[in-house]
Amino acid sequence: MSSPIFVLVHGGWAGAWCWRDLTRVLDARGATWRALDLPSSQVGTSATTDLRDDASSVVEVTRGAGPVLLVGHSYGGSVITEAAPDIEDLRGLIYVAALLPQRGESSTDASRAAKARTRLDEAIYVDGEILRLRPDIARDALYNDCDAELAQWALDHLSTQTLASFRSVRTSVDLDVRTRYITCSEDRAIDPATQSIMADRCDDVTVLSSGHSPFLSQPVALADALLNSFE
Repeated sequence: MSSPIFVLVHGGWAGAWCWRDLTRVLDARGATWRALDLPSSQVGTSATTDLRDDASSVVEVTRGAGPVLLVGHSYGGSVITEAAPDIEDLRGLIYVAALLPQRGESSTDASRAAKARTRLDEAIYVDGEILRLRPDIARDALYNDCDAELAQWALDHLSTQTLASFRSVRTSVDLDVRTRYITCSEDRAIDPATQSIMADRCDDVTVLSSGHSPFLSQPVALADALLNSFE
């Protein structure tokens, strides 16, 4: 039986670029992966682009891939949850400091589960139907444990996010498939208390002593956690 392919689904304002350091480790370990750019995070995308559009893009990139492990970071957790029932050969779901809304909840609803305001909340501002980030606050929210050069590289790549993506609700049903939650204990974007509520919805939990973006700050530790999932 072939090993599952990791399909890496980024969070809000990001893109496939964010997995750069993690995928170097996965390559060195002989793991197979695919990454994609979610449409809701692309400059110039329609303001109506929502969760279901993002989920459909994940389903499309998995076609013909064989067995799949979906990995969702932050908002990407909502996306993989919505996409899961439509994946042909899904072996598991892995959430990295991620939102895991219940059916009928939006990503915004899930982010407020613990009623804990974060630095990311302070960084976000609404511009019509688009969500933007204040760079100085976003650095502390997303990359607090990255060195200055790496944090600036990531900040320079950040995009916009459609308001519709965060407000649209999960419609997918729960599946009988293994789930793992990777909690980031030093996170300033999704409060660890919120992550604890999300983690309670999963079968297994791993804790990393990292900020919100361990794929940049701790790529080896995150790769270990991914590769050790569901052994």
